[in-house]
Amino acid sequence: MNRPEKTRLGDILLQQQVLLPEQLAFALREQERTGKKLGRLLVENGFITEGEISHALSRQLGIPYVDLAHHPVRPDLVRLLPELAARRYRAIVIAEEGDALLVGMADPTDLFAFDELTRQLGRDIHLAVVTQSLLLTVIDKSYRQTDQISDLAKALGEELGEVTVDFGTNGIPDAAEQAPIVRLLQTVFEDALKMGASDIHIEPQHDALSIRLRIDGALHPQTQADLRIAPAVALRLKLMAGLDISEKRVPQDGRFAIKVAHAQIDVRISCVPTQYGESLVLRLLNQSGGILSLERLGMPADTLERFRRAISRPSGMVLVTGPTGSGKTTTLYAAMAELNKPHIKILTVEDPVEYRLGGINQVQVNEKIDLGFARVLRAFLRQDPDIIMLGEIRDPETAQTGLRAAMTGHLVLSTLHTNDSASTPLRLLDMGIPRYLLAASLRAVVAQRLLRAICPNCAEDHALTAHEHDWLTAELAHPASHVYRHGRGCSHCNQTGYRGRVGVYELLEMTVPLLEAAHHANPARFREAANRQLAGQTLRRRAVDLALAGRSTVSEAMRIDHELEG
Repeated sequence: MNRPEKTRLGDILLQQQVLLPEQLAFALREQERTGKKLGRLLVENGFITEGEISHALSRQLGIPYVDLAHHPVRPDLVRLLPELAARRYRAIVIAEEGDALLVGMADPTDLFAFDELTRQLGRDIHLAVVTQSLLLTVIDKSYRQTDQISDLAKALGEELGEVTVDFGTNGIPDAAEQAPIVRLLQTVFEDALKMGASDIHIEPQHDALSIRLRIDGALHPQTQADLRIAPAVALRLKLMAGLDISEKRVPQDGRFAIKVAHAQIDVRISCVPTQYGESLVLRLLNQSGGILSLERLGMPADTLERFRRAISRPSGMVLVTGPTGSGKTTTLYAAMAELNKPHIKILTVEDPVEYRLGGINQVQVNEKIDLGFARVLRAFLRQDPDIIMLGEIRDPETAQTGLRAAMTGHLVLSTLHTNDSASTPLRLLDMGIPRYLLAASLRAVVAQRLLRAICPNCAEDHALTAHEHDWLTAELAHPASHVYRHGRGCSHCNQTGYRGRVGVYELLEMTVPLLEAAHHANPARFREAANRQLAGQTLRRRAVDLALAGRSTVSEAMRIDHELEG
């Protein structure tokens, strides 16, 4: 392609009549004041969208617009351009066109970038326009550092030699010995952040050290490394978390904070001794991500309205239930963010404090100094709170103290590990909670799960299997009359067909019939009353509704149902 002519973005947008002169004038003044790029200012001020900018450039320059959301991306072609250059010039190699390369640019009028791309690629290039936000997403996915991680792990293994490393008995290694390990872990964290991982699993096996990432609830292999580096990696992480490096026989838990790619990440570490060494799981909490609002949780409108009504009461207990990793804490934080007002005092006791909320007093449990949930909760009642959040009800003492606080003028929010909402009051009764206390204090129970969402870039129609059809007949009269979707798998979703997750919720309110049933000695009476209230609004039905809406798959809905039955 011939070198593009020098053209100003503002002039193009005016010629294409997608921008008003006064809007451009305002943006140019802001550009002079802030130094930001013109396109970014136009989008930030709502004058124009990224898509409108891209299509205007495409029409004016006579070059194609490529929608990266639906265009297959080949990582081998993308990596022809170094990552630093791709990010600096906002460019990506999209395809081969004979002896030339098709390169997508967010700003194809940048002549300096065009010259540098031609020089670095060493081939003729044809230009296409792409939107910047999609471009950056593809760059993050394409320039994964798995190869670099494998190389670093291999180099570290060679450096350690054949000797089994046991730093726990030899003291702390010096900085020179630690440098390769630090580089390896930094790269692992960077790759995990790019992929949106919630956890990093570092597991010594009989012949290798396995590193896997949990993405959207499913584990994905990241790399296999030499088993010899396992003790060194475990040592470094334990040092960062302030754990006892000489103790390898008992489980340990800790936390530390790191900065990765300008994001502040809190890391919770769990270390467990196994047959081949210490297995470590790192839970990643991105503090820069912010707290979700209740609207963004994905609750159905009727459920959200009833949940808001429950948490707006001045007293009583509201419980959020589900297994580990089902999003319970996210729901509680969203509720607290909505309730957090200057005239309301909110106290929380958590293990650990996962997100910092301004205006809320948060306490970290520390069992080493006998600072447990029950003890902190008793102290809270002398602090004149309006709302108390308990990270988790783990024992009868905490449950009783929380319910008594809810009965005496406090709103108490907490979580409990139960299978569904109807089994929650029965679980509290099993813990020895008096029936009168339960009936007087418990207001509502939310049960939830997370389903993997279909990747929007590769979604396509899906024909039901015989097994899926049979399963759906319990909820739908004519399953085959509906349209279902699934993800084919693409570069945007790491070939899984899923990207992101969506919540499913059921809410049980302690109505008069339920309160009466709770007083009955036969638990089956309460279960029957709860099932009548939940008819058509169970977790199973909500999961089916998401499959019918094309947001998730039938197989994901079936997975949730199997969890409930288990």
